[in-house]
Amino acid sequence: MKEFVEYIVKNLVDNPDKVRINEIGGTHTLIIELSVEKADIGKIIGKKGKTINAIRTLLMSVASRNGIRVNLEILEESSEKESAEEEE
Repeated sequence: MKEFVEYIVKNLVDNPDKVRINEIGGTHTLIIELSVEKADIGKIIGKKGKTINAIRTLLMSVASRNGIRVNLEILEESSEKESAEEEE
């Protein structure tokens, strides 16, 4: 499931190297945490949320075939510039 999300998201964003995906799994539920650059969040969400809804629909379809539930969470990763400013 992680590889599926990774393939889709890395083809949508400008900074594919900054995409981080964490998979937290249970027996019946899977949580996928998607962390992207602040500048790329708009590309993941899409106009009126259509892109993220399409990704979630695909995930739910794949997960239901495997008999599990899936939840996709989007996390904003701060840029290196912001991190340096916070440290000062």
